Amino acid sequence: MLDEFHRNINYLRISVTDRCNLRCVYCIPAEGVKLMKHTDILSLEEIAEIVKVGVRWGIDKVRITGGEPLVRRNVVELVRMISSIKEIKDVSMTTNGILLSQFAPMLKEAGLQRVNISLDTLNPETFRTITRGGNIDEVFKGIRAARESELFPIKINCVIKDSSNEPDAVAVAEFCEKEKLQVRFIHEMDLHGGFFSTVEGGEGGHCSTCNRLRLTANGYIKPCLFNDLEYSTREIGIDEAFRLAFQNKPECGSINLHNEFNNIGG
Repeated sequence: MLDEFHRNINYLRISVTDRCNLRCVYCIPAEGVKLMKHTDILSLEEIAEIVKVGVRWGIDKVRITGGEPLVRRNVVELVRMISSIKEIKDVSMTTNGILLSQFAPMLKEAGLQRVNISLDTLNPETFRTITRGGNIDEVFKGIRAARESELFPIKINCVIKDSSNEPDAVAVAEFCEKEKLQVRFIHEMDLHGGFFSTVEGGEGGHCSTCNRLRLTANGYIKPCLFNDLEYSTREIGIDEAFRLAFQNKPECGSINLHNEFNNIGG
């Protein structure tokens, strides 16, 4: 469905949890974040119903995000529920890859089509520093499992400070070329400061063609990542939340003071 600025909004990014098994420095501040109550987080059935209503508004593409989506209990069943909605043509997931070696075959069987995997460096020590303790070998295992499960295309999300010519980014690009993976360079963003830019090798950050809505883990539909607007599917109903999100999607992002990356999915 077209919004006020003639953009075809067909893409829903679903944050299924605000929990994560890593603590990346650009996502979670050193002092930590306040987590949602488990009772506030949408059930699988609620998420599936929101997707079904979204289909009536033109949604046919879904990405499952977090936090880290693979720490969400029964996430495979959620993939199955969403992929069984016949109007949904594209079901994907963004993951840090740590648990992917365990879940990839089940996700594929349930209907997941492709994955984006976060990898900012090939250096184990640098990775451990960025993630505050993560084991990069688990990510490599996850990439192999995604390939074996044919979750194609496999895209690598690499966060950069200033340029894709940074040494870590160059190493990731060379790794992706060798392994026949698609790399996307994402400039480090600041929700509260309003800093974002276009994704190198991807579609994100292009406000004039943005086709996305976001669903938070506690049931709010947000028309824009860099905006405080949000509409509660529980308080005003799913249809009305979609209607207001479509009606009020801004022409361009500004700032978001209500969310952190761990609870909006990036």
